[in-house]
Amino acid sequence: MSHPSPNHSLASLQARHGARYRWLLLLSVMVGTMASVMSSTIVNVAIPDMSHHFALGQERAQWVTSGFMAAMTVSMLTTPWLLARFGYRHTYSGCMWLLLAGGMVGGFAQHFPLVLLARVAEGLAAGVVQPIPAIIILRAFDVREQGRASGIFGTGVVLAPALGPSIGGLLVDAFGWRSIFFMVVPFCLISLWLARRYVPTTAPGGAEVDPDAVLDWRGLLLASAGTLCLLNGLVDLSRGNQTSAWLLLAGGAVALLAFTVLQRHMLHRWRHASGIAPLMNLSLFANRRFVMGSIVSFIYGTTLFGSTYLLPVYMQMGLGMSASLVGVIMLPAGLVLAVAITVVGRLVDRHQTHHLVSTGMALLAASFALMMTVNGHPHTTMVVLLVVWASLGRIGLGFIVPSLNVGAMRGLHRADIPQGASVINFLRMLGGAAGVSLCG
Repeated sequence: MSHPSPNHSLASLQARHGARYRWLLLLSVMVGTMASVMSSTIVNVAIPDMSHHFALGQERAQWVTSGFMAAMTVSMLTTPWLLARFGYRHTYSGCMWLLLAGGMVGGFAQHFPLVLLARVAEGLAAGVVQPIPAIIILRAFDVREQGRASGIFGTGVVLAPALGPSIGGLLVDAFGWRSIFFMVVPFCLISLWLARRYVPTTAPGGAEVDPDAVLDWRGLLLASAGTLCLLNGLVDLSRGNQTSAWLLLAGGAVALLAFTVLQRHMLHRWRHASGIAPLMNLSLFANRRFVMGSIVSFIYGTTLFGSTYLLPVYMQMGLGMSASLVGVIMLPAGLVLAVAITVVGRLVDRHQTHHLVSTGMALLAASFALMMTVNGHPHTTMVVLLVVWASLGRIGLGFIVPSLNVGAMRGLHRADIPQGASVINFLRMLGGAAGVSLCG
């Protein structure tokens, strides 16, 4: 005897699970986000071993990270459309399947181009997933709970990059670089199980999915072209290829200008119900708080991802440390970050977010400046200084992470939250991708 499938709309799940449902939903997307964040950072401890295996130079090996970042950056802009077109559950589950496939293909790959393709697939999945938690926090939680929810979510998510390099370093030394790709598999499987139970099939706000929603392909192509030109231009600039670098950077600027003009035109037509929704709603930038948050998000992305990529590679290639030792050195800083986010998350609901973000940026800047004192010390002193200065920077990030999204988007209309989360994460990742290229 067949039974009708249960209703998994937002309203029915809220009725079924009661007041605790918002926390179950947050937990469900947190596991998937942990997998996506882990896939973005853990591979860094495997780059030297992978470079040796495939006989790669620094420039080609760097594309394992840069290719992921570029794919992740561009795909973030598609999140609002995907949620409107397919709903939360199908979008989220599809990304988890893609992330799972990327991990499996990358782990078994025998040729570097296939590894790179797997990384791009993982980046596409991670990019779509990462704006979703911010949308849920700002829509499902009361204003007085948003900081606490953001702090709890942030603590769980930063544990992935905090523990990832340490576990990853041990895995690389014991089983080789391939083991890194398989680390996301259990997280993806758990997140798929949770999605079937707690993630609604409806679109943001509990609305029905719109099968007629059309993606702004022209905007997506221009954003992709501009991002790739920017990243390749920065890489060429660091190599000293001045002519090609400036041509690529100029191409990126032209693509950005064309993207802006196109989005303004589409926004005007969309408001008059005569066109499709723009990929990026430029009217969000009329909100001063959102503009300031976007600028800080770009800078924060540059410093965070640049340092996350640079430190493990520098410690292995520059200081001759093993992957497992690098993981042990990075562990205290990651644990400090988890504690800092938990504490600051409770402060967000009671203090001005711009004060917390400013404090975090100051601590992050001090951490980078103090890294210059590491050279010239005996090995033990060098390790201690690396741990201390990295931990200081992570305290700074603990102030920024729970405060930035909540502070930047609190002034937006509820209907604009998916777009706001997508845009601010896009700018953070664009800064991150640029930071990786510059540091590389």
